[in-house]
Amino acid sequence: MARKLHNPRHTIMSPVLGITLMALALSGPTMAFAPIGGGASTHVSITGAALLQKVKETCRAVAEASGHEFNPTGNSAEELVQACLGFTATGEVSAAKFRSALQEIYVQNGLIDRDFINSAPHHFNSEAFVEGRRLITNGVASIKANLRNENFQAARETLGRVLHTLQDFYSHSNWVELGNTEPYINLIRPDLPLENLADVDTATCSDCASGTCPNPILPNILKEKKLTSGYMGLFSSAKPKGKCSHGGASDLTSTVVPRGGINKDERHPNQAFHTAAVNAATTASLQLLEDIRGAAGDNDFLRMMGIARSSVLCFVIDTTGSMSDDIEEARSVVYEIIDSKKGTQDEPSEYILVPFNDPDFGPMIRTTDPNEMKNEISKLRAKGGGDAPEMCLSGLQLALTGAPASSHIYVFTDATAKDIALKDTIVALITSTKSTVSFFITGASKRRRRSLSASSFNDYSDLALASGGQAIKVSKRQLPQATQVILDTSTSALVTVLQRAREPKKQETFPFMLDGSLNNITLYITGTSITFTLTNPAGVSQSHSEASGKLGTIQSVGNLRRVRLNADQQGGTWQITIYSKQPYTLKVTGQSTITFIYDFVEAFQGPHPGYAVISGRPQAGQPATLLLSVMGRKGPSSMTIGEVGLVTVSGPEDVSNGTTTDMGNGDILVTVARVPEGEFVVMLKGNDIVSNSQFQRQSTTQMSVSKVNIRAVVDSSVEPGETFSLPFSVMTQGSGGTYTIKAKIDRSFTIDFPSSLTLTTGQYTNATLTITPPVNTPSGTDATLTIEAKSSSSADSNYIVLKLSVITKVTDFVQPLCEVVSVADNCPEDVSQCEPFQWELSANLTDGNGTGIESITLRRGDGSLSHSSLSAPIIQAAYNASCCSQIVEFVAVDKVGNVGKCYHSIVRSGGPPALTLSLPLWLCLLVSAFMARS
Repeated sequence: MARKLHNPRHTIMSPVLGITLMALALSGPTMAFAPIGGGASTHVSITGAALLQKVKETCRAVAEASGHEFNPTGNSAEELVQACLGFTATGEVSAAKFRSALQEIYVQNGLIDRDFINSAPHHFNSEAFVEGRRLITNGVASIKANLRNENFQAARETLGRVLHTLQDFYSHSNWVELGNTEPYINLIRPDLPLENLADVDTATCSDCASGTCPNPILPNILKEKKLTSGYMGLFSSAKPKGKCSHGGASDLTSTVVPRGGINKDERHPNQAFHTAAVNAATTASLQLLEDIRGAAGDNDFLRMMGIARSSVLCFVIDTTGSMSDDIEEARSVVYEIIDSKKGTQDEPSEYILVPFNDPDFGPMIRTTDPNEMKNEISKLRAKGGGDAPEMCLSGLQLALTGAPASSHIYVFTDATAKDIALKDTIVALITSTKSTVSFFITGASKRRRRSLSASSFNDYSDLALASGGQAIKVSKRQLPQATQVILDTSTSALVTVLQRAREPKKQETFPFMLDGSLNNITLYITGTSITFTLTNPAGVSQSHSEASGKLGTIQSVGNLRRVRLNADQQGGTWQITIYSKQPYTLKVTGQSTITFIYDFVEAFQGPHPGYAVISGRPQAGQPATLLLSVMGRKGPSSMTIGEVGLVTVSGPEDVSNGTTTDMGNGDILVTVARVPEGEFVVMLKGNDIVSNSQFQRQSTTQMSVSKVNIRAVVDSSVEPGETFSLPFSVMTQGSGGTYTIKAKIDRSFTIDFPSSLTLTTGQYTNATLTITPPVNTPSGTDATLTIEAKSSSSADSNYIVLKLSVITKVTDFVQPLCEVVSVADNCPEDVSQCEPFQWELSANLTDGNGTGIESITLRRGDGSLSHSSLSAPIIQAAYNASCCSQIVEFVAVDKVGNVGKCYHSIVRSGGPPALTLSLPLWLCLLVSAFMARS
């Protein structure tokens, strides 16, 4: 139900955790083909090294195209993002979205070694070359289709899986034993044949009694350059006669003659082949990333990688007849944010608008263009409605599934949610996305249908609290004052210092720690009949009745108290003492680049043991394990970590500190032996070396544990009009019996599933869910599926959130071709005299019998590029530039994402004139890879 306005072209359980980028970039000599487990040598290392290099290349290209220099001050993710974004806007730059994007890719990369452990094609085992390549090429087609629709999360998840399979080819086959030092380009080129494959009757290995022979490949296989890979048997020792085994303790075939194995997952026993495999896998990863970058364009490639201004403006607005004042205020806020924050890091990188009414909601409107957002919100009109509740939660569901993770979403309504049955689904999506939802709920007016009931307000309050947001209740006249909160939180590098909720009739004091990196520190208190006193570390106090005092300014509107501290306030331990006879919430925020991201994880076993990210609630009755990635102002070296634990938000405060294992480079594995009862958040304390001050940070999304567990994994994309079957399993460690099953999808797809399952304690019960997208569903459409299981008493429940991609089968694999027709080069031999002179190039571009060329963009060169109509059979391109800009490269992308390039250089080196090149993509990539290493 999404409508896109702008397309910039310029699980069993869920995922396996990865280490952070800097650990990867520095771990080249010890890389291994294994998931996380025993150190910093992993599949993730290879992926991270390639991602880091490609992101740097892209950032440099974007900077140079804008006339700026790209000069990171160091190698940390924080400094890379600052250099990549800092030249376009001023202000604080957070690396959280970049690190989160990397983790999503690593997570899916590692998932292959758990959920597809026995699948030969996913690992290029057992000579499954054709099937393995199909996984890669189908995956790349899916990535490109998702990027065209700006479905970046779906693209990242598929990218992680595809990279794992591609990298395994070099470790599990005999490619490097055959003397190859460059990647096998045919793996990412489905229009090229897979050649010289050993057939099933051809023996490939000699016997290795010790199991650790340096090269057991038969001499005739090496001489004839036959391609083979090791057979892997986790449950059976059977393999064709004379075939190589994968090898290792988990491979039962390795004890059958010919014994041993040819995998190069570890350095021992053959470091030379291992190193060659790592190098080839890294270069192959770079080739694949370059192909995706060419299809997406530099801007969307960086957006996929989470490199964009961190603020996203997302409004969900009730458009019924009584909401005209609210719509006008929302419009005013959008205009103010766009106009006041332009040119700063606080300027939103994306705008999302979801209207809702009764019985309609949507469409979701997404754009990166602020003028488009102004135009769309100006079109909103209040109409219809009466006393009926509205489809508020349906609109919110669209926003949660369409907005990037960790977004701030603002809901405007004055009515009860008609679709309150979606409440559990909304909580699941909030927890999964870690997004924050705030409600602006307006009261009676002359046009008001009826007052919102207390129970309906509590529903909105529950959702706001679960997300770390606020439920702000004001009159329509007061709304313009309350929306200051949106201006506060639509900002870059926003962090939460403290968050609490209480229902006492007693006074309580809350301490919180402010550090030297914090700016724009603001306290929010929601509730009625509240009195409070704020005290700084020096003992200076200010009460709720002092609108402007020594510590800050206090604004009161509706049920909101907003306290903005003065800019000169000192760091240290502050405290606020609050008294209220009614429920209230407290939240302390600020701007800082010191922050963290986290996931709850669990260990898994197998040939490559490691940790997996938990989708849904962690399991009750056992310790909780978390992976934290902590970011400082100058990277991990600019801070030290102190306490990490879980703390309750509501009721009597319960803190459970964990034991920490430093994994290096800002990554921390935390084990909490006793999990607090009820809802809790993650608390982190440490020391900022730059300002020599202690800091405190807290997550916003509330979490709890469950005795229910749901397993499911999406193993392929979905075709339009075709029914997709998804097996899933449910188990409880609590009381057995009947459990209600609910499944929700954010698209108008036909979905069928059992409404209940009978569970036996400690045993998984299997079931199947089917999804059928309409036949006219555009390729690249993504869908978010939520499956919930709840006990008959509703005392316990859990959920799993899955992403599905609808992809039309691709049959066009032909790359656009470029033929340089003429070059007019009157440039002087002396480059220092280049300024007055120009050179020109003309080229013809065609797409053969393919889908047609969709875009032609300049990749390198400071000149101007023009071309004839893209609908013509032969497209004529013309380029002219100063003789000071001597290299040109432009990229042609067809309608399914195949990429072709034109490259020409007039650089003189004292020899004959430069050769005019018309290169297909694969050759360009090989040249680029060679130049990058030389």
